[in-house]
Amino acid sequence: MGENYAIEMLGITKKFPGIIANENVTIQLRKGEIHALLGENGAGKSTLMSVLFGLYQAEEGKILKDGKEVHIKDPNDANALGIGMVHQHFKLVECFSVLDNIILGVEETKGGFLQKDEARKKVVALSEKYNLKVDPDAIIEDITVGMQQRTEILKMLYRDNDILIFDEPTAVLTPQEINELMEIMRNLAKEGKSILFISHKLQEILSVADRCSVLRKGKYIGTVNIKDTTAEELSSMMVGRQVKFEVDKKPAELGEVILDVKDMCVAGPHHHKNAVNNVSLQVRRGEIVAIAGIDGNGQTEFVHGLTGLSPIKSGSISLCGKDISDMPIRKRSILGMSHIPEDRHKYGLVLDYTLEDNIILERYFEDEFTNKAGFLKRKSIRAYAEKLIKQYDIRSGQGAVTKARSMSGGNQQKAIIAREIDKNPELLIAVQPTRGLDVGAIEYIHKQLVAQRDAGKAVLLVSFELSEVMNVSDRILVMFEGEITGEFDSKSITQEELGLYMAGAKRQNARREGAANE
Repeated sequence: MGENYAIEMLGITKKFPGIIANENVTIQLRKGEIHALLGENGAGKSTLMSVLFGLYQAEEGKILKDGKEVHIKDPNDANALGIGMVHQHFKLVECFSVLDNIILGVEETKGGFLQKDEARKKVVALSEKYNLKVDPDAIIEDITVGMQQRTEILKMLYRDNDILIFDEPTAVLTPQEINELMEIMRNLAKEGKSILFISHKLQEILSVADRCSVLRKGKYIGTVNIKDTTAEELSSMMVGRQVKFEVDKKPAELGEVILDVKDMCVAGPHHHKNAVNNVSLQVRRGEIVAIAGIDGNGQTEFVHGLTGLSPIKSGSISLCGKDISDMPIRKRSILGMSHIPEDRHKYGLVLDYTLEDNIILERYFEDEFTNKAGFLKRKSIRAYAEKLIKQYDIRSGQGAVTKARSMSGGNQQKAIIAREIDKNPELLIAVQPTRGLDVGAIEYIHKQLVAQRDAGKAVLLVSFELSEVMNVSDRILVMFEGEITGEFDSKSITQEELGLYMAGAKRQNARREGAANE
């Protein structure tokens, strides 16, 4: 062999009911390299890494570490072998501090008491060494997603892991945080750690990885050296066809105002300061308005106020000419508001319900799905779900009766999008609609948003992905620290300029184009 591999997964096959997630897959990770694992949603990337981390057992194949066969029955075995994993949906205890989450499971005790001082010193030292800037005393539920992710990385480093698995690590990060994470990964590799990096963002793989292995529908397609490949080549290996990176759209034809927000304020989490401050905006029929900004600048609270998930403090919201400021969520929904939420697990799906029940969550009380006696019409529900599954190509092991929890992230997202668009809303609020999706699925969802716009609907897109904002929207509003600091035509602004507004380095005085040069 001659090659010095840190980890080899040879001929791995993993099956679930109705689906072969990995079919005879072989991946070899060299010492000190960043090895990307690329594939569509549901291609079997996370499954393969979960086998390596001991969350699943493979039916066939073997795993070698440093050339010797190992048996990994659970994550404790993986940790003992120096294998750590940052999951796509973080495994953190929300009400614990950063420090408590890092030491959880490997606590030092003396006489029954936790010894935190040594642990804190080690965490602070690691945090400084790798430039992770995390406050050990902060409570998880109060910190940004980017910080939660750093906590997960510190958890691995604290356990002295030398094989690090990052599962879609940038799905929830802002452009700035992504650049910082790439830097952290490069530093870790320089220190001699071997990294497996699951992603379907081609630019990131091209910028950070040494080699890339591609999976498609559970099968291994091939491994390429990053310096010898292109985004086009990788994307066609991944989806088996050419993918368009640009969104086709004709000029917007504007109709009347559908959403009118005036001077909206929403309280911040600790009520010292408003999370949303005097925001006014309008969205008309036939346009896609994007709210761009770095995560944590009030976008989430703004959307919660709009959709009724949180009360607003002052100001007004009107939808199709009706004041909905105090309306309950269901009424807003019936009036014509659809919401693709930022957190698909918390607000988008009931994970232990079946796919069909998730699809009718907002409409089960309609005559089509409930009879006069108040019982659900199971046959109609099944037929409706099957129609959407086919139309939106939602892939799942057991069709309409699949538990939402067992589906891949991308297919969970498609289910939410199908449900929200099929309600035929007047206003579609899409928050991070392509978060964690592959190029094929992103292309599909962008087409759906443009189709809604062209059908005369109003679309409000909230996204942290600059390229998505530039590519899909007609008009861009920048939100910084809870205020709208700039308004632009998407055709007449550059990504760099937009980045300056997002970071708060620039703002328009009277929030009009041309007022930007302070």
